[in-house]
Amino acid sequence: MKKLLISIFLFPLLLNAQVWTNLFNGKDLKGWNQVGGQAKYSVQNKAIVGTTVSKTPNSFLRTDQEYGDFILELELLVDNMNSGVQFRSLSKPEYQNGRVHGYQMEIDPSPRAWSGGIYDEARRDWLYIPDMNEKAKTAFKIGQWNKYRIEAIGNTIRTWINGIPISHLIDDVTDKGFIALQVHSIPDADKPGKEIKWRNIRIATKNLKASPLDDCPVVNLVDNMVSPQETSLGFESLFAGNDFNKWRSVHSTSKPNGRWSVQNGVASVSKSDGSETGNDIITEKKYSAFELIFDFKLTPGANSGIKYFVDEKYDSGGRSGIGLEYQILDDALHPDAKMGVVGNRTLASLYDLIPSEKLTSRFAKKIGEWNQGRIIVKPDNTVQHWLNGFKVVEYTRKSNIYKALVARSKYVNYDGFGSANEGHILLQDHGDNVSFKNVKIRSLK
Repeated sequence: MKKLLISIFLFPLLLNAQVWTNLFNGKDLKGWNQVGGQAKYSVQNKAIVGTTVSKTPNSFLRTDQEYGDFILELELLVDNMNSGVQFRSLSKPEYQNGRVHGYQMEIDPSPRAWSGGIYDEARRDWLYIPDMNEKAKTAFKIGQWNKYRIEAIGNTIRTWINGIPISHLIDDVTDKGFIALQVHSIPDADKPGKEIKWRNIRIATKNLKASPLDDCPVVNLVDNMVSPQETSLGFESLFAGNDFNKWRSVHSTSKPNGRWSVQNGVASVSKSDGSETGNDIITEKKYSAFELIFDFKLTPGANSGIKYFVDEKYDSGGRSGIGLEYQILDDALHPDAKMGVVGNRTLASLYDLIPSEKLTSRFAKKIGEWNQGRIIVKPDNTVQHWLNGFKVVEYTRKSNIYKALVARSKYVNYDGFGSANEGHILLQDHGDNVSFKNVKIRSLK
């Protein structure tokens, strides 16, 4: 009777248990087929071995089956070479003659240490660069077997290496596709024969149990929503895509005027004569230590900015509000990029004070495309500007070096410029058409 009661109690639990299925039987490549390039795939010692071959594009060993929501785990060992694990990926004749495209969890033993980041193969390039996640930089072990984990549940995609959270992406472009093991193409100067090995490949697709929320930074590419992870980290929306209820005009109690509009989830300021119009908008609240995330889009030749620690005690003479500025600019067409000192008025710079470290052309967005900016002000007054996943400025507010920079800038006559304990966030109207969306903030302690 006792055994019967235990069985009755356990039966519902077993029905709801997360069940793992092996994708590799340890003996042959049944259930897999090769697409793309001509790299060699074989089975050795219960592992799939991929071997580089000269003069061939990226190669992929893909599952016959496609998967939507899943949790995938595997172990891998790699020579000094780039590779990746594809998921929710596709190969269709109408897309670049069948070229494999879709999400990839990066394998990168190089010094940049982007292993576990999320790349969009043959489509959008990098979606999640792990530079913003300090714990991610040491998770991958060179010359050792590494355990990879991917959770793809709904719009949430998370990755781990050896139990360390690496990426947390919110994206809704592809909801189903195959799993694939990549052998990257090699330059002509490289010798062929480098190997990557995969073993213990298993997947769960039913009764999925997502890992608990953690402190991994989030890249959210779904418009105007705050994800559960972002909420747990303390983020709230400053602009949710429908109104300016958390904003007002600078030096006024009124709401933003007609130069600002909201349409299709986007806040835009209209074009005028390209001058500072005095129609900036600022947050109702003030902030001290914080992390601000925002997407912005420029039109050709446009100038704007996001200012922080804005202090309305400074009389700007009816022009723009005064504060530290994350510069938003078309560097190629706007003359301000050539002014200032050593590029300190270019895109993502601390305007008129510190130039941004420039991205390579591969990671710079074209005018008319959306960029993601991030401003972090830590409690110790360390300040960072980020652009499209890269840290481009870092300085210490209130430091002697900072004060020296201010003394040589256009802000020299503003006593205590940028040194207040708290201030407003400001979106600038510089007389050009610029758009914003996905504006979020959290306070840091």
